[in-house]
Amino acid sequence: MKSFNEKVEHLSDTQGREALLGMLRGIEREALRIDEKGHLAQDEHPKALGSALTNSRITTDYSEALLEFITPVSKSIDDLLEGLTQTHAYSVRNLNGQKLWPVSMPCYVGDVANIPVARYGTSNTGKMKTLYRKGLTHRYGALMQIIAGVHFNFSVSNDLWQRLYDDKIANGNGSACCSKSITFDDFVSESYFGLIRNYRRLVWVLPYLFGSSPALCSSFIKDQDVDFEFEKTGKGTLYLPYATSLRMSDLGYTNKEQDTLNISYNSLPEYLEGVGAAIKMPSKKFAQIGVNVDGEFRQLNSNILQIENEFYAPIRAKRVTKKGEKPSQALARAGVEYIEVRALDVNPFSPVGIDATQVRFLDLFLLHCLLSPSQDTDSVGETEIAANLKAVVLEGRKPGLMLQRNGQAMGLNPWMHELFAELSTLAVLLDGDDSHAYQTALSTWSEAIDDPDKTLSGRVINEVVVKGTDHSVWVKQLAENYHEFLTHYPLSEATEKGYVDEAKASLIELQHIEEQPQDTFSEFLKQYFKDVVPTGTFEAK
Repeated sequence: MKSFNEKVEHLSDTQGREALLGMLRGIEREALRIDEKGHLAQDEHPKALGSALTNSRITTDYSEALLEFITPVSKSIDDLLEGLTQTHAYSVRNLNGQKLWPVSMPCYVGDVANIPVARYGTSNTGKMKTLYRKGLTHRYGALMQIIAGVHFNFSVSNDLWQRLYDDKIANGNGSACCSKSITFDDFVSESYFGLIRNYRRLVWVLPYLFGSSPALCSSFIKDQDVDFEFEKTGKGTLYLPYATSLRMSDLGYTNKEQDTLNISYNSLPEYLEGVGAAIKMPSKKFAQIGVNVDGEFRQLNSNILQIENEFYAPIRAKRVTKKGEKPSQALARAGVEYIEVRALDVNPFSPVGIDATQVRFLDLFLLHCLLSPSQDTDSVGETEIAANLKAVVLEGRKPGLMLQRNGQAMGLNPWMHELFAELSTLAVLLDGDDSHAYQTALSTWSEAIDDPDKTLSGRVINEVVVKGTDHSVWVKQLAENYHEFLTHYPLSEATEKGYVDEAKASLIELQHIEEQPQDTFSEFLKQYFKDVVPTGTFEAK
């Protein structure tokens, strides 16, 4: 099995560099709509943004107030971020004076009963999306669902896959993944799962550098029983001195019911088997909620996962689905097409929640995960992965923090220096003779290794603790600054017309969907979950 450096050397000619640079990327950025007081917006999704069910660029996530901006797939980083900025600019012009909350942890929350669940219309598909969210409310509470993040979708070029496949076949050593009999498509899927395993071992790097939620508004935990020993500053700001990402802590996207699933990432078949078992696994806890109680649906079903999307993971294997196809069915049909990175907080120092240096670092990081040897993970390895992530999420900037690597104690600082040294080799190759963009991005973030104040979380602590600014006041001012910037961001007539036309077309498509003959909602759910959910789950109780 070739080492990372050997693979980089193999790709160091002109064709190899071009194959590496053929990466495709997409971004999904979530942002809460807020009113003039900085409180969660209560009105429905603005009509000028189209239908949240059918608009390809602007939709909603859990809450009617939680916007989600989706970029088209792009090869160019500049085009990717320009498109994301344009979508923000069009949207803020059509929020009727509302603004976007520019951090991951929510704005001031009064009564959680006033958190509006997203609505997608009267079609069975729309009802199902809303009911899924109601189920999340009953299972985990509404507060957890209005935490915002950034998802980064990533794939490499077919030219790179062909180059790696040919090299693997030529140098196969007889193992299952290296056998000359492995098909190209199977090789791609297995390699993506190798990337995923390495990513999970190193995922703590992302909250260390990019975690930006070490502090939050005290209203977020007022009705929760939490174990954290928060420090307090200002009128209502709570923080942990060395935390990086409370979004990824037990306060954020966690599901203790899923701790027993043990879904394997050692191969696509094992992963699909695990997900398939999870969506069929009953939960005594969730069964107590009920599914259809006195004629009112409370959740899609009472299993540990209502649907596959409920599996909270910091990375997912993905393939674009066909109409009516579930994510796992798409993967089973044709293998992995791209991966989705889900461990990113919203960057409060960017008007669109992420910047170009982060994207370039993610390119390097994910290519490193792909090109490095990737052993299977066992239960001991899974425990180590979870412990390292938790340590960095809660104490990542603590001087001398120790992690575990292959059962041995390893300092965060020297481990990161080792990683960055290998990333540097890759950055030089990607830049070639005409650019320094990747090397500059890597240099920028390398400063945060020895100076934790230069991480995003360190910068947040500087604003709300060192400078003594209340977290909500600071974030509200950011929201106003970014609103001003985006309101005046130049949009050509053609660009703006494109957004207007898509919004109108999405509303027409929604109307068309809702006018089609439909089964009863109970029958629709039975058909959707056939072969998954036990018979009778959807009957009134």
